[in-house]
Amino acid sequence: MKITVINGTEKHGVTYRLKEIFLETFRNDAEITEYYLPKDGPGFCMGCTACFRNNQNLCKDAEIVQKIEKSLLEADLLVFTSPAYVFHTTGAMKAMLDHFGYRWMPHRPAKEMFGKRAVIITQCLGAGGKSTAKDIKDSLSWWGVSTIKVVSFKLMSEIDWNKIDEKKKASFQKKLSSVARKMHSIDYTKLGHTNLIVKAKFYVVRMLQTSLGKQNPEYTDFKYWNENGWIGKVRPWGQTP
Repeated sequence: MKITVINGTEKHGVTYRLKEIFLETFRNDAEITEYYLPKDGPGFCMGCTACFRNNQNLCKDAEIVQKIEKSLLEADLLVFTSPAYVFHTTGAMKAMLDHFGYRWMPHRPAKEMFGKRAVIITQCLGAGGKSTAKDIKDSLSWWGVSTIKVVSFKLMSEIDWNKIDEKKKASFQKKLSSVARKMHSIDYTKLGHTNLIVKAKFYVVRMLQTSLGKQNPEYTDFKYWNENGWIGKVRPWGQTP
């Protein structure tokens, strides 16, 4: 089993501790690859649109982005972690997700993403955990991922792990361990279910791509969809990666 972890911060604080608790269940039988942002991630997207219009390899940060993408595509389980920064994910996480805009369904989604499972771990002082997770979940869903488990924690009064009440820490561990056991028990040789929301997005975009293709058969995204057979009867869910 392969797990790819994208950490929204390099800091070994509360979010790091929560992620470590979750991964403990997988340590003995999984190959875990981790990225710590911003250290291991790309710089800010410049909005040059080269990845949309031409080829993602033309991006100034292509080498870094493609390395991360390779790990994501090869993984059985994706784990994203981020503390809430002003009710949203970290700037470093947002910068990385921006670089994968070309993998959103309106452009060139990877068929490997349909059927993957993901876990998002967030924490906040009192509020913002859900909106932080949504920043990440939006990208995952538009990539084609349906099975997305969000685990969010409210610290309420203390952001220093060593000062958090032991009873509260125990509740964190209990919840994370329970989710980890459930995710660990999954048969990852079988693709996950693709839900109606993701399918609806696909079919709406398929109509858009069909229309764009009639106007310009050489349009980059249309050619990609057509080559994958998605303009016809082939669908990305259920396909062998």
